[in-house]
Amino acid sequence: MSERATTVEGVRRTNLGEVLRLVHHSGPRSRAVITAETGLNRSTVSDLVSRLAEAGLVDEHDPDPTRRVGRPSPIVAPSRDVVAIGINPEIDAVEVGAVSLGGVVRRRARVAVTRPDVDEVIDVVARVVDGWSGDLQGCRVIGAGVAVPGLVRMADGIVRLAPHLGWRDAEIGGPLSAALGLPVAVGNDASYGARAERLFGAAREHADVVYLNGGASGIGGGLILHGQLIGGAGGYAGEWGQTAACIADARDRRVDDGVLEDEVNRARLLASAGLGGADDDELALALADSSAVQASEEAARQRRILAATLRNAVNVLNPSMIVLGGFLAVLRDLDRKSFDEAVRAQALAAPSEGLQLASAALGADRLLIGAADAAFDRLLADPLAPAPFLTA
Repeated sequence: MSERATTVEGVRRTNLGEVLRLVHHSGPRSRAVITAETGLNRSTVSDLVSRLAEAGLVDEHDPDPTRRVGRPSPIVAPSRDVVAIGINPEIDAVEVGAVSLGGVVRRRARVAVTRPDVDEVIDVVARVVDGWSGDLQGCRVIGAGVAVPGLVRMADGIVRLAPHLGWRDAEIGGPLSAALGLPVAVGNDASYGARAERLFGAAREHADVVYLNGGASGIGGGLILHGQLIGGAGGYAGEWGQTAACIADARDRRVDDGVLEDEVNRARLLASAGLGGADDDELALALADSSAVQASEEAARQRRILAATLRNAVNVLNPSMIVLGGFLAVLRDLDRKSFDEAVRAQALAAPSEGLQLASAALGADRLLIGAADAAFDRLLADPLAPAPFLTA
């Protein structure tokens, strides 16, 4: 094959990935809109869409019948039958989701298990995915992503440390890939949460975002600057829970020399509400009960510390949005207005101008969607490249 042919084919594959990524991340749109947004000419877009449709990666629908002006253009949508598996192992359960192109969760399961090791997680995931074979009949499952509550080395996906799970220098990607017969991506849970909220959730319109996720294992975070997820030199950036807590009143301190996740802590909230275990919705109901004095006081204490600590993110990074997920969103949602005002009031005036705060829009699905989106990377880079996949 000539160098020119190779180059032309390379450009075609790049353009196929650009169109597929556009409808995956930005939603269904007409061929006319795709032409305008990509800058490609109309005939090129028509060819690319046809190729993607032939490969089963997009579907074309009739245009809006109410449109009266001009020639109608078919609507191009990501195929719901192209699926990736999102996985989030936590100290009390393993959550698994089947996520279609477009960030739609088709199926999800939560399997209760206490501090699972790698082998237990793989066993749970394999059983869940096998059990979904009927519900995903006809689907093309192209890969899996694992959102780990810990430090994950970017270069090879090794979990350097997930302290609450008891994992150290653990490899889950390779063994899980062998068990499923699929490529597997592994990353930090909060970084994947940030990715999901930036692409599909509360921060879709923002390029500079700080995301904090509060879960059973503590507080993690993600950072997006100029639209790019920032991993740092090794992939460990965003460990907000390990930063020093800002405590103005010494009476609010519970742990000497403690870090943020020692003070702003899900287990403390559950204990104050008299809950042995609960999901975030149940926790929110308990904390909203005005008659539960101890729970109200503990929530107020944690809100003060969290708001004061977030000023550092505002002052150092100047984000346009801060997104809180998990139990951190529960704390904010007790009184969004006063919490947001407290963050802005304690930050410098200039970087807090225009700052928006939001609770994660994707709720309990955020980590599964983010992990699945990482699994889609290989497909989006070269939609027509041969790759392992399962046909359910």
